[in-house]
Amino acid sequence: MIINFNKYINNIIMKTSNQINSTRFVIRKSLIGTKTIVNVTFKSGKTAVYNHDAVYEVMKDKLNAMNCFAKYKSYTSSTSVPVIARHLAK
Repeated sequence: MIINFNKYINNIIMKTSNQINSTRFVIRKSLIGTKTIVNVTFKSGKTAVYNHDAVYEVMKDKLNAMNCFAKYKSYTSSTSVPVIARHLAK
């Protein structure tokens, strides 16, 4: 199963030219609609890969209600993927 998932992610990455490596989970207004794949390695050593647009769609109501998202045009988490989006991250 892991091999199939890695193959799936590699296919997504090859089809999209936008890829970001990060040390924290991030959703940015500037990345909406860009089909960006985000690879995260948290300080704890845990990793996650997610499609920025898919996660934004799930979180957009919550994000749009946050002052930080309006002010800074981004939302980050340095410890983990938010619970609402964990099913989309591998």
